Amino acid sequence: MNMALADICKLNFSSKSSLTTLPSNEEVFNAEAQDCFSIPTAPQAASYLSHLSKPDSDVHIKFNHGTTTLAFKFQHGVVVATDSRATAGDYIASQTVKKVIEINPYLLGTMAGGAADCSFWERVLAKQCRVYELRNKERISVAAASKVLANMVYNYKGMGLSMGTMICGWDKRGPGLYYVDSDGQRLNGSMFAVGSGATYAYGVMDAGYSNDMCVEDALALGKRAIYHATHRDAYSGGFVNLYHMKESGWEHISWTDVKDLHYAYKNEKK
Repeated sequence: MNMALADICKLNFSSKSSLTTLPSNEEVFNAEAQDCFSIPTAPQAASYLSHLSKPDSDVHIKFNHGTTTLAFKFQHGVVVATDSRATAGDYIASQTVKKVIEINPYLLGTMAGGAADCSFWERVLAKQCRVYELRNKERISVAAASKVLANMVYNYKGMGLSMGTMICGWDKRGPGLYYVDSDGQRLNGSMFAVGSGATYAYGVMDAGYSNDMCVEDALALGKRAIYHATHRDAYSGGFVNLYHMKESGWEHISWTDVKDLHYAYKNEKK
């Protein structure tokens, strides 16, 4: 346990004084530099990388985005739902990707865009949230956690990151929901859908959403919205991963095959 805390807080347990002294802000910032990507050794990194997406370039780097993630607030918390399909162009690389990242017991993040970028930066965010909790003796707010993530990725704007995530949680103010992307954009809202199937998910949510809905109806709405997105969007599919964020923390509700949902909804029409 001591070694784990030492690694998080950058403490040295070889001396007795370090057992009761937290690192300074400067030491923490220096330690954070170890989590950063190496920037190309060019005068203007953004322009240096821009040629990689040009048609006449000998090296082609192009992200083919495909996913559906959604989250919405209601009177009993936040519902978070995602599909589980990972694609590489027209190739389905996996049907069992976990696109909800459990940052801590009171914070969840979703994954859309580049899987490596989302998972890396949200793991860094989890570390920063834990350091904040150790230093301040209280949980970080949803607003602050989303701001930390936005500030980190903004430093790499124009350098090829691909990330569209939702930070969901519960703090002193109640349920919180923020959208953060790789350009450093940060939006507060009550409903978001991200990915190639987002427009289909929005249509279902707009038709059935109400702030005063019960938990069962909210969970059913999130599941149905993801299903319809997977039905219409070729780059979404697999399973519906469903979470409920409430005052006591997040709860994983279900992991449901969209094929089973297809026949279940089909039988409802009969």
